[in-house]
Amino acid sequence: MSLTLSMPTATAEGIQLTVMPFRADAVVGTIGLPTLLQLVPSPKVEEDKRAMKYSSGAMRRHAEVRALVQRMLKSTQKGKNVGSYAAYIAAGIKGEYASGWSTPPITLWLDGQPGAVSDELVDGSGIRKITLLSGSPVVAIDGETQVTALHELYDAPEKFGLSYESLSAVRLPFELYWGLAVEDARQIFYDRNVEGVSVTKNLAMSMDQRDFGTQLAHRIAQAAEVEHEGRVVPFATFVQARKRQLAKSDPELVTLSALRVLVIATIFGRTGLERASGTLREGDLPQGVSAGQLEREVVPLVAGTVTRLFEQFAARSAVSAPAVLGGLGIALHQTTSWATVGGPLTEDDFRSLLADIRWEREPRYWDGIAARANAAGVLNFVGGAKDSGGRVADAVLYPDTQGGRQIRGR
Repeated sequence: MSLTLSMPTATAEGIQLTVMPFRADAVVGTIGLPTLLQLVPSPKVEEDKRAMKYSSGAMRRHAEVRALVQRMLKSTQKGKNVGSYAAYIAAGIKGEYASGWSTPPITLWLDGQPGAVSDELVDGSGIRKITLLSGSPVVAIDGETQVTALHELYDAPEKFGLSYESLSAVRLPFELYWGLAVEDARQIFYDRNVEGVSVTKNLAMSMDQRDFGTQLAHRIAQAAEVEHEGRVVPFATFVQARKRQLAKSDPELVTLSALRVLVIATIFGRTGLERASGTLREGDLPQGVSAGQLEREVVPLVAGTVTRLFEQFAARSAVSAPAVLGGLGIALHQTTSWATVGGPLTEDDFRSLLADIRWEREPRYWDGIAARANAAGVLNFVGGAKDSGGRVADAVLYPDTQGGRQIRGR
């Protein structure tokens, strides 16, 4: 008599995730870092033709699916950001930012269907188990730079001062879509990268509490006390921190970004015009100058200048233009103890240079220096500090030059 065994009921085998649905074809949850990297291969590796030549068929299929909905890392700003993003995440994991750091949820797309979805683990909670079959292509359609940076960390944790043990404890938020056509996945990519309103640079800088230039600009705005309508108030009252340009109806007198240009130019001189558009950390300060020393000199220097020129700010004169503030910062830099370019100035010398400058927004003073006049004689200051700050500095520092005489009405 022969015996036959019945085969076990087919069970979906793969990676199980605990999730909560927010629509019929999408869920949210958190995932351990090693599991995420197992699900989503490194985009950098998938763009390496030599590496892919010797990769598994599943890896090559994944690369083909990724190419349908993602842009290339190579030769793009996206690829250039990977290293700095990895360093940022590593610093956050190590506790260097305390609770003041975050990464956005990663948006994943499963090309196909889950192997299984369980019933609710707790009635009424919505929480379920979802099983993704091994080898199913899962692509990051938003957050891919973060995924690439996480692969960098996991490939060489010691390079970032981490260990596999510390990384294994990391959990990341995600959302997962499935059953979408390629066109729908592409549309989500587009919507996430284009439809959203970008944060203005000025607002972003005002929120970056680790940017040393922004820190100093805020401190200077508080330290500079000015008289307004019979009361002494901090200059911060008149600083617009949320917009990059002022409207005529705005009650503020200067933008935070323009004030920050003055600060950065005071620290670095002419090279500050280039640096003003980037992030400034304490490690980027002039060689041999500590953050404490710099703050002790720059805050009173700039705050005093702002206070002395408050009447001109209140009159909405040329002084509030970024190009003019950049030029003033270059001149003010020569009063600092670390200035190495240009003749040294005392604070009294600097005040004397400002004494007879005509700040009115008129072409006869500022056309060709900090602004351009149109056919109707209306000045346009939109060129910015990088374009015109150097000319303003020369006109401020050298009164007997053509520019110096022009801004003084001679």
